[in-house]
Amino acid sequence: MDLNRNTIIQGETVDILSQLPDKSVDLIFADPPYNLQLGEGLTRPDQSEVDGVTDHWDKFDSFDAYDLFTHQWMTECRRVLKDTGSIWVIGSYHNIFRVGSVLQNEGFWIQNDVIWLKSNPMPNFKGTRFQNAHETLIWAAKSEKSRPTFNYDALKAFNDDKQMRSDWLIPLCTGAERLKDKTGKKAHPTQKPEALLKRVLLATSNPGDVVLDPFSGTGTTSAAAKMLGRDYVGIERDPNYVRLSRARLKAVKPIDGDALSTIQSKRALPRVPFGALVENGWLKPGERLFSAKRKHEARIRVDGSLVAGDAKGSIHRVGAHIMQAPSCNGWTFWHYENSGDLAPIDLLRRQYRDKMGLN
Repeated sequence: MDLNRNTIIQGETVDILSQLPDKSVDLIFADPPYNLQLGEGLTRPDQSEVDGVTDHWDKFDSFDAYDLFTHQWMTECRRVLKDTGSIWVIGSYHNIFRVGSVLQNEGFWIQNDVIWLKSNPMPNFKGTRFQNAHETLIWAAKSEKSRPTFNYDALKAFNDDKQMRSDWLIPLCTGAERLKDKTGKKAHPTQKPEALLKRVLLATSNPGDVVLDPFSGTGTTSAAAKMLGRDYVGIERDPNYVRLSRARLKAVKPIDGDALSTIQSKRALPRVPFGALVENGWLKPGERLFSAKRKHEARIRVDGSLVAGDAKGSIHRVGAHIMQAPSCNGWTFWHYENSGDLAPIDLLRRQYRDKMGLN
């Protein structure tokens, strides 16, 4: 089967996954069955029934059966994921530890776990346990040596110029966002909030990437992907969920133009060696570079190396020698004369990238 983008495919997850091309998707978000092992129904103090997860798709005969199913779909997910891609798996305490074990056994490399803190969790009506106020997401790369997309700077801007933490306070899906069936009841017991998926996509994908959801449900992942300019592929066995998600997607309007752009991670930018600035006349051999307060200085040599006293080498090596440190970011340590003031040479690197069209 060719990869048919921007579609919800009805069928069994493992069967459909096995037909998709190798290394064809950039990001996978998997919200597999929880295997809740529920016994008797749960009621509120007023004796009204809690609408929990009692659907047939969440029932397995044993832990071994659940582990086998997890192994099957995860093996196929690994095959269809690009080497630079990421997989996210979300679950509760009922299943996330079993899923995480299989994830590692399949060869994935865990980057982070993220805690989704629910600002409006369901109470523990019986008062026999802690109120279950979070779910766990595991973010993993295809292997230890993979370099998956991570939009660090975009997330930092999102978070008021502070590093994005691994605990995300996001409310449950409620109100108009919650899909209803013909009777007015919630259509899916575990529909995730779009805000959660948007943050996952913002963090670990780029516009034009292909996002796969092997347990598509009512299409939240696909809706977030369409809105954010990503292509999507959803797989769902239940025809009612497929119908609801397709109708939902028709109403989604993609963000376009400059509003879709995000701050690009420095890690993702093309590498510019310091020697390129010297080679192209942005700095000249013999010019002096200074530390921020002019306490130290060095001269530029024709090959792009620096010399400062008895220290010779790259901008990083000489900076580290001067600071008596194991490493140094020479781009921010060294400064050049700019109209009588000092400016970091990283400013010249950014200007060079702009001039050469490397951004």
